[in-house]
Amino acid sequence: MKKRTSEIKRKTKETDISIHLNIDGSGKSKINTGIGILDHMLELFAFHGLFDLSISAKGDLKVDIHHTNEDVGIVLGQAFKKALDDKAGIKRFGSATVPMEEVVVNVSTDISGRGYFKLSIPKSSGIPKEQDGYSLSYAEHFFESLAKQLGMNLSIKIDPVSSDLHTTLEPVFKALGISLDHATQIDPRRKGVPSTKGVID
Repeated sequence: MKKRTSEIKRKTKETDISIHLNIDGSGKSKINTGIGILDHMLELFAFHGLFDLSISAKGDLKVDIHHTNEDVGIVLGQAFKKALDDKAGIKRFGSATVPMEEVVVNVSTDISGRGYFKLSIPKSSGIPKEQDGYSLSYAEHFFESLAKQLGMNLSIKIDPVSSDLHTTLEPVFKALGISLDHATQIDPRRKGVPSTKGVID
């Protein structure tokens, strides 16, 4: 099987990001975005998705973490899209449910070529407290950027939400890794692109 790897470099006036990805890896990672909690979450994502992932990011963190957080999502999505090439043979769909303490998370993915992201939390649920300047809103921006660049329909349901941001986000990133691993796996019965259109953009 052809190696499904990619290397993406993206430099703007706000960020300088390099990512190397091996979809068929063993879960090894080396992550340095300058945002501690995001580094940890991406390590969990790679470990449970069995992706080998290296990320080096420098950004205008003295201003805020917005640009770096969003741009890492953008480049990671581009890395997956490039590594998947024409997406021939992939299962395309994936889902995973992961609990952590009182939090239960369900993540569903469809590598359809159409980028879409939705986060669902109970209306009665509170919002986790920020941790080191990071918030649930920042995580949403990251997921939206990832989904759009990869061309993935990404649905995340969290019920309930913990007041602790770490406890809320950890099962999300674990479930995303597992779900995306399922979706990117090769189905030996599938001889071409998993779409009746014959192509996934």
